[in-house]
Amino acid sequence: MTDTATTLGGDWDFDPQHTRIGFSARHAMITTVRGSFNEVEGHVHADLEDMDASHVEITLKAASVDTRTPDRDAHLRSPDFFDVETYPDITFVSTRVEEIEDNAYLVTGDLTIKDVTQSLSIPIALSGVERDAFGVVRAGFEGTRKVNRRDYGLEWNMPLDSGGVLVSERITLEFEISAVKREAVVESAAESDGGPEAEAVPQPDATAEAS
Repeated sequence: MTDTATTLGGDWDFDPQHTRIGFSARHAMITTVRGSFNEVEGHVHADLEDMDASHVEITLKAASVDTRTPDRDAHLRSPDFFDVETYPDITFVSTRVEEIEDNAYLVTGDLTIKDVTQSLSIPIALSGVERDAFGVVRAGFEGTRKVNRRDYGLEWNMPLDSGGVLVSERITLEFEISAVKREAVVESAAESDGGPEAEAVPQPDATAEAS
C-alpha cells in the first residue's frame, strides 16, 4: 500500500479529452445502445493513508449527451429524459472512499440527475499510473455500475407488442477516466536569497496531447 499511497496521494483533475463517462442500455429488448457525455469535469483528492480524507467530485453537462444519433440525442435532452434546459448538470459528490483491495476502491456518494439525488456506490479499479511524453503524471481508472433509471425520474418508455419495452430500465454506467496529477509546490532557488518561499512547477497543458 505504501507505494500506491505515495503515487496516488494528492490532487487529480480529469482530462476530458481522454475521459469517457457514459452508459449503455438495451433497445427494443434485442440490441445495446451506448452513449456518453462530451463535457466532463472531475476532481479527485486521494489520501490512501487516511481514506476518510479522500474525495471525488464529477460534473457532467447533460446537454453534451452523445449517442451518435441526433434525433435520439435531442429526445434525451428533452423533458422526457434529462430536461437539460431546467437541469443542466448531472453531479456526483462522494461521501466515502474505501480501498477494498490493492488498486480497487469503492466510491460511495450522491448522484444527482434532474431533481433527484440518490446514494450510489461505484466500484473503481486503478488501471495504472504513468508519466506521459509531456511530463504529465496520469492515472487511469475504470468501473461500471448498473442503476435503474426510473430511480432518477427518467421514466419515459414505449411498450412493445411482445410485452417488453423500447428502452431498458436498467442502465449500465461506464467510467473510463484519465486523471492528471496537479504539480507539487517546490522550493524556489530564490528562497536562499530572501525571495519567495516557493513556486509552483509549470504544468504542461494536459489537453495538448493528441487523442
